[in-house]
Amino acid sequence: MEGSRAAIRYAKAVLELATEKNEAATVYENMQDVAKTIASSNELKVLLKSPLVKASDKKAALSQIFSSINPIVNNLIAVLDQNNRIAILDLVAQKYIALHDELTGKQVAVVTTAIPLDDALKAKVLVKVKELTGKEAILENKVDASIIGGFVLRVGDIQYNASVAKSLNNLKREFSNNSYVSN
Repeated sequence: MEGSRAAIRYAKAVLELATEKNEAATVYENMQDVAKTIASSNELKVLLKSPLVKASDKKAALSQIFSSINPIVNNLIAVLDQNNRIAILDLVAQKYIALHDELTGKQVAVVTTAIPLDDALKAKVLVKVKELTGKEAILENKVDASIIGGFVLRVGDIQYNASVAKSLNNLKREFSNNSYVSN
């Protein structure tokens, strides 16, 4: 991914500064807002990546959109602007979030279900993830009707597949293996 190394370097620098100033949690919230805002706006993505738009216009737009952010994040935007790297702001925000989660012992648990999870089930899944890994988790729910029912849980390198589709495939495989055995 283009700019990934640079994004990690910027994110590490921002995390170090924010930690030093005891503002890592506030900057974390701001970075989540930045990442969500850019991800949800195609116009903003195009604006940031466009070589036709002047850097000063990009910075002015970001200053208006993120007018109430922490000075550390505001300074990050200024530095990215000075270094002609404003296009990687969303990537820097994502990397900061990941680094902060790692530092605080949080991890992302992705749960794929056939229908969206309700709050009660989310809470149960989070308890199970903590029980399995010993760490807090941020739950991300993906909906995929092809799993038919059940769920697929992925935390880091661990994947637990309790989907109906997998069970049906296992049964199908078992029947096909047994059909070649004659009495």
